[in-house]
Amino acid sequence: MFTLFHIIACIICSIIDSLAGIGLISLLYSLAVFLPCLGVSIRRLHDIGRSGWWLLLSFIPVIGWILLIYWACLDSQPGTNQYGPNPKGVA
Repeated sequence: MFTLFHIIACIICSIIDSLAGIGLISLLYSLAVFLPCLGVSIRRLHDIGRSGWWLLLSFIPVIGWILLIYWACLDSQPGTNQYGPNPKGVA
């Protein structure tokens, strides 16, 4: 849900910035959601049994991005891993 909201908010901010002719709204939004996005990304990597340090792959153009998108689309590990129980089993 967070990612969907984030994508929609980025699109809206971009539209407003292009109409206003400045990039201030997108900049402020990006600064506001940087840490939450980082936390969500690390938790997703933990769901598949990877360390949060793998997020540094995003600094490798194209190959790193493709690998991170692939991992984000994988199903969570069944059962418990070193980062805790499967979030699908909770609730």
